[in-house]
Amino acid sequence: MSNTSSIITIGREYGSGGRQIGKEIANYFGIKYYDKELLEHAANDSGICKELFEHHDEKPTNSFLYSLVMDTYSFGYSSAGFSDMPMNHKIFLAQFDAIKKLAGEGPCVMVGRCADYALADWKDCFSVFVHADFDWRINRIAAKYNKSPKEARDIITKTDKSRASYYNYYTNKKWGSAKSYNLCIDSSKYGIDNTVKAIIESIKIFDSTKVSR
Repeated sequence: MSNTSSIITIGREYGSGGRQIGKEIANYFGIKYYDKELLEHAANDSGICKELFEHHDEKPTNSFLYSLVMDTYSFGYSSAGFSDMPMNHKIFLAQFDAIKKLAGEGPCVMVGRCADYALADWKDCFSVFVHADFDWRINRIAAKYNKSPKEARDIITKTDKSRASYYNYYTNKKWGSAKSYNLCIDSSKYGIDNTVKAIIESIKIFDSTKVSR
């Protein structure tokens, strides 16, 4: 049985350990963990091919008005406009719905994919952003995936740029900006294990103050 009533969302710089941290937090609280699993749920619910979700996963969009995307979302998939929408926007909206649906099923950890934005109006949502020193991330990725420092640097730079473009476009906020999250934490200063502990303690405090909010 879960000892938290919160939905925990985790944004993360590439190489900061956000995925591992999310899994350990989910294990501690005994709640579900969603990362790539969000894509599968969104694909099943929307009827869009899962491979398309994987292709567009946290990738920057083509030029298209943000307001039009959200206006179409407010009318749902049955609207005439949805069938004419570019695929990347259909995929974002399907993920948006899947995130809300899964959050409605109970406490869980969700990694990436603008989950903090999708659940911004949920009082039980605790949003975290994990960042880390660039050189620390280079060393971590190089060791983990047997890459040269240059290869690791290029992967990190490309992935962070992609995630930032995706988040900034669809949320109209800034990826990694402290005011967009309940907690921002540097995993290179704390280490992975202590980062997990710090986030868990913050969630416990968040849970304990819900009654007074």
